[in-house]
Amino acid sequence: MRFASRLDNVETSAIRELFKLLGKPGIISFAGGFPDAAMFDVDGVQAAANAALKEEPGAALQYGATEGYQPFREQIVGLMVAKGVQSLTPDQLIVTTGSQQALDLLGKTMISPGDKVIVEGPTFLATIQCFRLYGAEVISAPTDENGVIPEALEQLIAEHQPKLVYLIPTFGNPSGVLLSLERRRQILEMAVRYQTLVVEDDPYGDLYFDAPPPPSLLALSDSVPGSRGYLAHCGSMSKVLSPGLRLGWLIAPAELLGKCVMCKQFSDAHTSTFSQATAAQYLKAGRMPATLDRVRTTYAARSKAMGDGLRSQLGDAVRFVQPQGGMFIWVQLTGARGQEKDGNALAKRAIEQGVAFVPGTPFFAQNPDASTLRLSFATADIARIEEGIARLAKAL
Repeated sequence: MRFASRLDNVETSAIRELFKLLGKPGIISFAGGFPDAAMFDVDGVQAAANAALKEEPGAALQYGATEGYQPFREQIVGLMVAKGVQSLTPDQLIVTTGSQQALDLLGKTMISPGDKVIVEGPTFLATIQCFRLYGAEVISAPTDENGVIPEALEQLIAEHQPKLVYLIPTFGNPSGVLLSLERRRQILEMAVRYQTLVVEDDPYGDLYFDAPPPPSLLALSDSVPGSRGYLAHCGSMSKVLSPGLRLGWLIAPAELLGKCVMCKQFSDAHTSTFSQATAAQYLKAGRMPATLDRVRTTYAARSKAMGDGLRSQLGDAVRFVQPQGGMFIWVQLTGARGQEKDGNALAKRAIEQGVAFVPGTPFFAQNPDASTLRLSFATADIARIEEGIARLAKAL
């Protein structure tokens, strides 16, 4: 068959391929990017689904508007206002089938073959694949323990004049780092100065452990004149309620949002109205704060256990920043005392020891750092985290 040439620029997800190796009995996996299913508020979701079918069965089960189910859009506005976003209305957002569809819509509407886009190095693997699928040259901006480095990012923007800049400022995947308030302001000012679209992906912002993170770029945009016109914000219910509902949203300038609505019409017509109606009832019932408290407490304890284990079991063979939220610890192998410094080689030996993780190289659009790896603490309890880190130390 003669396939589309755009497929020449992408390959199967390295993470999905890794899952094929996880069939070994008793293996402990730190590889997935999933929330813990034990954290799902099953009773709350069931009650919300029943309420949706009781109160508006026709709307919940029928075709709906491409822009989204209005009661759910109104609930999203409430969530965003509670997090400091001002002057937001339901018609300024569309509901997407997961936030990943929002990224796909942005790729469809913004990227032509040969266009340049800038992402963090490292960043969300699916974003690299998505943008490359539409023909983009994906450029990596350097990062440190505080996220993307503004001075380096500005230099790249000035040099390449990208169609857009994609960032995960809050507890990013895979890095887990938190962009500082000062850097967030600098990036918004940069967007205005260079008239460049900045895409803020924020699926993890509610998963903080102690103090809340700085305001999102979207929340800060009201204090940086002109920046809202160069900002798109992607949100998601997947990490805080249920990935199976496949609910996300996109907030963007009106012209861009209209183009995304048009492209979504060609794709899936609309996101599941039943999922939207269920989520709307769930949020209306006020159950989300308690759910988030439980998830934050659980993930905080697991993150600490993993960090403690890495320090005690692997010592100076690894370097990492203890995350303040999210689901991941980003680790760099130092090669101390002649120990393994290649994350890809270590991944194979780790499988043999009964523990899995994702090597860091796929998360880089350019110049991959083979000494890195991503560990997720979300789905394993503390006992399995401790045993998994012990197995990782044996593999090292």
